Amino acid sequence: MTASFDATQETALAWHEAGDGAVLATVVETWGSAPRPVGSALAISGAGEMAGSVSGGCVEGAVVAEAAEALESGRPRLLGYGVSDDDAFAVGLACGGRIRVLLEPVGAALPADMLAGIVAARNARRPVAYVVDTATFDRRIAGPDAFPERFRADRSGFEEDGTTFVAVHNPPLRLAVVGAVHIAQPLVAMADLAGYDVTVIDPRDAFASKARFPGRTLVHDWPDEALAALGVDARTAVVTLTHDPKLDDPALVAALRSEAFYVGALGSTRTHAKRVERLGAAGLGEAEVSRLHAPVGLDIGAKSPAEIAVSILAEITLRLRRG
Repeated sequence: MTASFDATQETALAWHEAGDGAVLATVVETWGSAPRPVGSALAISGAGEMAGSVSGGCVEGAVVAEAAEALESGRPRLLGYGVSDDDAFAVGLACGGRIRVLLEPVGAALPADMLAGIVAARNARRPVAYVVDTATFDRRIAGPDAFPERFRADRSGFEEDGTTFVAVHNPPLRLAVVGAVHIAQPLVAMADLAGYDVTVIDPRDAFASKARFPGRTLVHDWPDEALAALGVDARTAVVTLTHDPKLDDPALVAALRSEAFYVGALGSTRTHAKRVERLGAAGLGEAEVSRLHAPVGLDIGAKSPAEIAVSILAEITLRLRRG
């Protein structure tokens, strides 16, 4: 499984364009309890600067040394490291294993325009895969249709042929929470820990306040307008929590007509039945309404706001990973 795309590739491109030289190191294979997942990247400049990470420290120094040689030769290389039990324990692992790292000098091996295309896709929230034949070092960019299961699972790795490595670059996950109510507070914190960029939407200033949601992105526009400005896409989940049709319904209409991978609404079964009638009257078809998860969250017997937040995030995760 790969981590969300960070600024490592962008940093490598900036170093290359500045004339400093850059090498991109990518984890292509590792053991199950590795500190950094497959797809993680480390950028190394010609001056020895680093950004990102490929391990918890047990092999990073060796990778940096190899990167200097790769930058000088201009040739890519595939590195393999055996990590001893002692070294693994030192970085918080249960046991040792193996890690393989692909080193690519930017420009000489990894075309700068290809790397720029990956960075541009990330900035445009467009999912792409970087595909490398590690036998020939032929490279290409592919879209989600080429590797649908990998994109759904955020899973970089080798194909069955054992030589084709696919690095999945998905846009960061986002969660739009409509309604800055009590349940939203633990949900926002949990979603942040799970890697979501969270936006809290509520036109009521007293609810969506910095005191209640310190350090969070707060939007006080009407929910449907806020979602339109956010640009809901296939990496966005939307949850409505206000219990107020005047706020929830416009958000749900907008979300159910979007590409959002998950749309959920708080409320009882009886409340949901009335909601379905209103959504139909608003012009939504049966297929659109059927996408709505309501009552929101998995049925785990949740009672407290924190437990309800757990159930919501669990259902979002289930929808994301299993469809």
